Amino acid sequence: MSHKIAGFRLGIYVFKDAEIVDYAAPYGVFSVARRFDPELDAFLIAENLRPVQTQAGFTVMPNYGFSDRPDMDAFLIPGGFGTRQELHNKNLHNFIRQLPESCLLTSVCTGSWIYGKMGLLDGLPATNRKEPDRLEASAMGKVPLDRLAAIAPACRISRARVVDAGRIITAGGISSGMEMGFYLLKRAGYDDAFIQDVARTMEYQQAYELYRHDIEIAN
Repeated sequence: MSHKIAGFRLGIYVFKDAEIVDYAAPYGVFSVARRFDPELDAFLIAENLRPVQTQAGFTVMPNYGFSDRPDMDAFLIPGGFGTRQELHNKNLHNFIRQLPESCLLTSVCTGSWIYGKMGLLDGLPATNRKEPDRLEASAMGKVPLDRLAAIAPACRISRARVVDAGRIITAGGISSGMEMGFYLLKRAGYDDAFIQDVARTMEYQQAYELYRHDIEIAN
């Protein structure tokens, strides 16, 4: 087992029209993991400290705003309709650039577009959602993974469920936040027995076993 990071803190970004499962799934994994190690923490960050209406009107209250600059070991950007606006959110981009190098930059689904737009994926592998909705699959749209390639042409596109490129970790698929949650526990230094116990408690063990090998780790 790698060295465990004591008190590992995961900050999850929420914004207008963020996909609910994208941010709730990794939060849920950490919530259950805290039963076994209460030193773990997860919290929501938004641009400002006020309620945020995410996808389908699901409104959440963030724990921190950007100006609070909370201490964290990993920052996660979920996907959703709202990522199309977040691509141009200079406040978000500046917040990310000011994070310490020790803070992992992670994303679920179309969240990786943000890192691509910022040039952070140049020369690195990354993934995104591979299954389009009907509009994305039509002549009017573009599959999110293909749009990542257009946004970040210097990125090496991967079809893996989770891609670990060192500091930047991306996951593809709306429900891949589950795998991101488990993988972040691994990066935090927790062993397989601990993570399997979390997956078992969530009655997700079969899916965990299926997906745990669908990970690309960049050299």
